[in-house]
Amino acid sequence: MRYEAHDSLVAPARATAGLPYLFGGAALCVLVFLSLSFGYAELLPWAFAPDTWAYISPTIETATSPVGVLVNLYIFALLIAALAIALRLVHKRGFLTLVGPLALARRQFRRALLAMLLLYAVVMMLPMPGGMEPVPNLVFGTWLAFLPLALVGLFLQVFAEEVVFRGYLQSQLAARFSSPLIWIGVPSTGFALLHFDPGTFDTHAWIVVLWAGAFGLAAGDLTARFGTLGPATALHFINNFGAILITAPQGQFDGLALYSYPFSMEDSDAFWAFMPIDIMVLVCGWLTIRLALRR
Repeated sequence: MRYEAHDSLVAPARATAGLPYLFGGAALCVLVFLSLSFGYAELLPWAFAPDTWAYISPTIETATSPVGVLVNLYIFALLIAALAIALRLVHKRGFLTLVGPLALARRQFRRALLAMLLLYAVVMMLPMPGGMEPVPNLVFGTWLAFLPLALVGLFLQVFAEEVVFRGYLQSQLAARFSSPLIWIGVPSTGFALLHFDPGTFDTHAWIVVLWAGAFGLAAGDLTARFGTLGPATALHFINNFGAILITAPQGQFDGLALYSYPFSMEDSDAFWAFMPIDIMVLVCGWLTIRLALRR
């Protein structure tokens, strides 16, 4: 495997490669994030008029209104801040060491993003299974008005997850262990378990976990192969852009989706019809980015 470029992310982690540092940094990150999240939740009602908050608050947990989606996305800024604090206090590292060379990361992100957009343009032209065609969900003018805030929030969400799992956990483990089975496999497993949600996916929850694990492996490979978070962030961003801002299942994070599918993820027939498509798009996206950035 061509993982020499990964050293740009691993080298800053070697000074604190011991597992006690990793456990301490992760624990501090979680504690700071929970504290900031509590403050965020306490401040939210003060940001809206009482009548507005009474309407919005029930939609936050399910993200079934535009503001409900934004509230869920912007909380990830607190995770980024918590990780930056833990990184400085425990590892004495700067936050950007998790990203890789910044100019290179930006360049790779742009190229990978363009490649993924072209791939999704092709995928969206494919016919949908009968009876599962998307239906209009949000008025276009409303969607367009929220789009700038939504794009920023979406980037915060995917970047936070990438910087935690691929930037921090993967680099710290790679500084301690030589096998990619550990330093890609462990963060991918954690990322997968984070997506375990039986309340939303019912009996399909573990299938979603397996899919998220496969995504983690793809993102981990791209990060190690190209030495920055740019490619994995682009893969993640376009995946979530399609699932959150373009077409979402009814009643599941569909508050800012332009279209919605006429079913929920608890519908077994629909779930099994779409899972092979999701896996195909993931594999094709991973290969597309590798081809777009090949050297």
